[in-house]
Amino acid sequence: MKLRLGLPKGSLQEATFQLFRRAGYHISASGRSYYPSIDDPEIEVILMRAQEIPRYVSEGVLDAGLSGYDWIQENEARVIEVAELVYAKQSNRPVKLVLAVAQDSNIRSVSDLRSKRIATEFVRLTQRYLASHGVTANVEFSYGATEVKVPEVVDAIVDLTETGSSLKAHNLKVLATILESTPRLHANPASWAESWKRAKLERLALLLKGALAAYAKVGLKMNVPSSKLEKVLKILPAMKHPTVSPLYNDSGWVALEVVIDEHRVRELIPALKEAGAQDIIEYPLNKVIP
Repeated sequence: MKLRLGLPKGSLQEATFQLFRRAGYHISASGRSYYPSIDDPEIEVILMRAQEIPRYVSEGVLDAGLSGYDWIQENEARVIEVAELVYAKQSNRPVKLVLAVAQDSNIRSVSDLRSKRIATEFVRLTQRYLASHGVTANVEFSYGATEVKVPEVVDAIVDLTETGSSLKAHNLKVLATILESTPRLHANPASWAESWKRAKLERLALLLKGALAAYAKVGLKMNVPSSKLEKVLKILPAMKHPTVSPLYNDSGWVALEVVIDEHRVRELIPALKEAGAQDIIEYPLNKVIP
């Protein structure tokens, strides 16, 4: 038995492959192949556009897939959400689906969009959002380069933004945020009802979430004189409590181990040294499983 898994091809592909590698799965794609190899004989990976994955999962062509919450909503896909995985192509934070207009536009609110022209890949989401505000507008599908169409071609756009830099570069301002989106591991309801496939997906989700939990965290090990342990513990943060063990054949020292945010290391290591810690070792993490 195999689990047919759809993964996004394109802008999110490399970030997805990296996440799977940290989770312990090695995926390799050659050239323009849509069927990459994975070192798990129970999984068959198919690469396709993120826009299409929820629809194929909903229809049962795929057992499960990884795509954005935005595309699940746009496709009105009937799927089971297995896990939210907060990562993106440039950062580990949600992307936003925004309504944007030109900086000098006289459109200042959603109500000003009545009878205006809006370009977007998210036609259904945009229409539902406008309808919720009692607004009727001409929403047309955009095949790409959406930002450049304002104001010469359309009055407004609805598009995804991760950092906002592209909007600023095209002299656009955000009028409203329609939704925030993160990748979701989602399953076909019939596949989820099969015990083997559900267990496989739950194990996969556990490892992927563990890999994300380890992102930007490191482990620290150190030796500390017992007389200075309390002083060290006062300045040392931990996910829960540090692991403290006596050193073999040396009752005056303990070994201490902790997981912390990587950005704090440069401040903590000098402070730990001053507090009496020695033999400090920093090491990377692949997964953190609560």
